[in-house]
Amino acid sequence: MSSQGKVALITGAGSGIGKATALALLREGYRVVVAGRRAEALQSTIDDAGAAADRVLAVPTDVTDPASVQALFAKTKETFGRLDLLFNNAGTGAPGVPLEELPLAQWQHVVNVNLTGSFLCTQEAIKIMKEQDPQG
Repeated sequence: MSSQGKVALITGAGSGIGKATALALLREGYRVVVAGRRAEALQSTIDDAGAAADRVLAVPTDVTDPASVQALFAKTKETFGRLDLLFNNAGTGAPGVPLEELPLAQWQHVVNVNLTGSFLCTQEAIKIMKEQDPQG
């Protein structure tokens, strides 16, 4: 199945695995939405895309904020009209302290980014994918 014209959305796409995945999908012909908290990091991903930069949409997003996630997917649908692939890559880790010393607020932040963020993004992705033909 051809990837030409397909749309992928990657969270945490400003660095590391997310950035590498965005660049790999661009090489395969995807149009790619890169999301992350830091606009300058997303711009770096676009800069590294070279000639494929015209197929990248950067949307600064906080995956722990439902309104921010809804805006991300609304912009994706408005720009590309569909979504074929979601990579929930945004994540964070807890500080390197013994579990019994980890403050609840820091634990909750990890859960909010790693779990709730993926949940919110998946909810919005499914809404788009169910409406399109062929479905994502």
